[in-house]
Amino acid sequence: MDVHLEIPEEFARCLASDAKGVARVALEALAAEGVRSGQLTNAQARRLLGIQSRYEMDGFLKARGILFDVRLEDVQRDSDTALGSPR
Repeated sequence: MDVHLEIPEEFARCLASDAKGVARVALEALAAEGVRSGQLTNAQARRLLGIQSRYEMDGFLKARGILFDVRLEDVQRDSDTALGSPR
């Protein structure tokens, strides 16, 4: 889906140096808010943004103040899954 936004030039220049940059800023804001609100999963936002790794996505979200409560059990389960060892 294509979405077109009308942004006054003075504001667009504050966001990025060119139209492609403004489009990326808008896409990143949409993805971040989607995750923050629970309307998008991390995986969906990653695909939307073309981010390859969970680590990079975590950094993207952290830079925008989007943090999640993670329990020790969650980290252990993820580690076991990554290492291929069932719990």
